[in-house]
Amino acid sequence: MQTYTSESVCSGHPDKICDQISDAILDEALKKDRYSRVAVETLVTKNFVALAGEVTTKAKLDYRKIARKVIHDLGYTNPKLHFTDRSPILTKIHTQSPEIAAGVDNLGAGDQGMMFGYATDETSEYMPMPIMLAHRLAMKVDELRVTSLKYLRPDGKTQITMKYENGKPTGVETVVLAVPHKEEVLLEEVKDVLFNQAVVDVLTSYGMKIKKDQLIVNGTGVWHIGGPASDTGVTGRKIIVDSYGSFAHVGGGAFSGKDPTKVDRSGAYAARFLAKNIVANGLAKKCEVRLAYFIGAKKPVMQEAETFGTAKKSEKTIKSFMDKILDTSLKGIIEGLRLRRPIYFRTASYGHFGRSEFPWEEIVRP
Repeated sequence: MQTYTSESVCSGHPDKICDQISDAILDEALKKDRYSRVAVETLVTKNFVALAGEVTTKAKLDYRKIARKVIHDLGYTNPKLHFTDRSPILTKIHTQSPEIAAGVDNLGAGDQGMMFGYATDETSEYMPMPIMLAHRLAMKVDELRVTSLKYLRPDGKTQITMKYENGKPTGVETVVLAVPHKEEVLLEEVKDVLFNQAVVDVLTSYGMKIKKDQLIVNGTGVWHIGGPASDTGVTGRKIIVDSYGSFAHVGGGAFSGKDPTKVDRSGAYAARFLAKNIVANGLAKKCEVRLAYFIGAKKPVMQEAETFGTAKKSEKTIKSFMDKILDTSLKGIIEGLRLRRPIYFRTASYGHFGRSEFPWEEIVRP
């Protein structure tokens, strides 16, 4: 028996505030100019927001207004949290470097780097179960905070430790939740409600269960003030949360705030699309696809699939299948996955993979 652990974070986590602001700017640019080029980083800390990066677009964008809306919608409106939608915002955004633009204008990759995509048949989403449970718990905590448990505050983390036997998940060892809440509510009450209304619900939907003593809530015993006043956030700092929860290799760059000419993002989506379809079409039970590019590259300098001894078809058949379902040139990925659309804000919470709403999650039957 082995154990594996994965974590996720709620939408109000400081790093995720930054990812969502960066992707909200990207979406707004793409709504008005589908050929916008965006590389925006956000930093949040106590009563302060900084926006920096490069944007080349025909659109007129009010960066501060976009950021304030994201912060407001996440529930940061109470001055007691020392971070709100009225906090000062510093903007340092300029146009893209002409040297980078030269390569992208010629339909080449916007940067060098390696990307990885992963899929497994252990869940219906073709994702590892620990990361899916962690994401679903984060979603559920956020839902309860908005709909019924008004004493919960923005921010939060989830963590799942699972038992594996013969490569398959067989049970949950421990669930960890960290959720800030109002001072007048006792931690034991918070634990009871989250166990009954979040943990049981999510685990049951995946055929799993735990006892209440396997749940840890707010490990230090006290958490009332969360968000940027407690922990500075930066775009792109949750790469493992965004991808596969440590079950696969990690690429060289983060995703949020980058338009699809940046292969850090589009290449990772392409790799997931290929890996998922290899598994969903029965060519293997588990797969990791590896891609690599150099700046200006028309085609990847590496494209490989690792099936960890689970392949049901030959390596030649799998390679032919990948070539058939997606052209992994930058142009091929953008057009094949229809990426010049404002679809990125929703990726910035609860992971970029495992949700059918995104085009790289589509299953094709060639």
